Amino acid sequence: MVLMRVMPCVSLCLLLASVGSGCGPGRGYGKRRHPKKLTPLSLKQFIPNVAEKTLGASGKYEGKITRSSERFKDLTPNYNPDIIFKDEENTNADRLMTQRCKDKLNSLAISVMNQWPGVKLRVTEGWDEDGHHSEESLHYEGRAVDITTSDRDKSKYGMLSRLAVEAGFDWVYYESKAHIHCSVKAENSVAAKSGGCFCGSSVVILADGRTKPLKELRVGDKVLAADQQGNLVSSDFLMFMDQDRQITRQFRVLETDEPRRRLTLTPAHLVFVMKDNSTDSSDITAVFASNVKIGQRLLAVGNDRPDRLISARVTKTYMEHCEGSYAPVTSHGTIIVDQVLASCYAVVEAHDLAHWVLAPVRLWHSFLSLVGMVNELNSLHQADGVHWYPELLYHVGGWLLDSSSFHPQS
Repeated sequence: MVLMRVMPCVSLCLLLASVGSGCGPGRGYGKRRHPKKLTPLSLKQFIPNVAEKTLGASGKYEGKITRSSERFKDLTPNYNPDIIFKDEENTNADRLMTQRCKDKLNSLAISVMNQWPGVKLRVTEGWDEDGHHSEESLHYEGRAVDITTSDRDKSKYGMLSRLAVEAGFDWVYYESKAHIHCSVKAENSVAAKSGGCFCGSSVVILADGRTKPLKELRVGDKVLAADQQGNLVSSDFLMFMDQDRQITRQFRVLETDEPRRRLTLTPAHLVFVMKDNSTDSSDITAVFASNVKIGQRLLAVGNDRPDRLISARVTKTYMEHCEGSYAPVTSHGTIIVDQVLASCYAVVEAHDLAHWVLAPVRLWHSFLSLVGMVNELNSLHQADGVHWYPELLYHVGGWLLDSSSFHPQS
């Protein structure tokens, strides 16, 4: 019974932590974060303190990738000159990895050079096509690397492990005196999809009909959203769960026919699609943007009737890079972005659950409205980074996960 109570809480905390961390780490309202003092890991220590192939770390094993696999195309070579690849097989296999693994590895390479001038990151094992690792090793999917420093100075490996954690690897294990094992979540896993944000060029519609760049929203602004019946409503903008003005990242683009619309959002963001053969705007379900298929129908603001939502058939989906990343939250939990209805939530395919988790934020906003303080908050500028509320839940979720006993798996 205790476990049944704890696990939903953990899921909720992971949900909001993932959404909050989607746009990148940073500061809250006027809160300046001091540089962290980095503490080296101890031999056999792993972070996070859960098993490698669990939700809180790199996630489940999804099957071995071979050169003849359909999934082989998902591996990308890493030719970063600042990384030394051992490549003892002489096949460049160690250079092949998922994009997420590549991104984290490249970030770590910079940290290594900054920490120890003249020293480079060294990869001793990457993608394994020869079966040299344990059963269900993430090396077989290009999601794991074993690393050292180029000078092979073992006294540096504790700090190298810490730098790998800071670089964003989803699981880091100071496995032996000879190397550190690092792994990442699967590209198509929910938690790997980088949270939920809209592109920096996105536009919202204010309650009075004017448009405004999403990135310029302030607490107290009223924007168009939708209620549970699919009707357009005015909704209070509460906060950015996360925002990053400088980041350039991959977004999924959904294009529709009449009315012609173009929505740009992260793959794990929830968007509403009409259920099969339904013509009722209230008969919708929230799905990940990555799962929207050509032919499905979104809800969009009409050209002739801007006061109502109409169905718009998806005709094209693709990925593109865009600068800026923003995760807005409204009192209704929905928002009209680029004239298309979307959820404010992401990472877990449960819009109602995520909306429930944000209830304390809505209550706080209602209280401020009651005492007439919303206009004062409107003048405050939210700095880049994760808002304090999802960050708090992240730490609570981490504490709950760390309270469980797990053994390392590499």
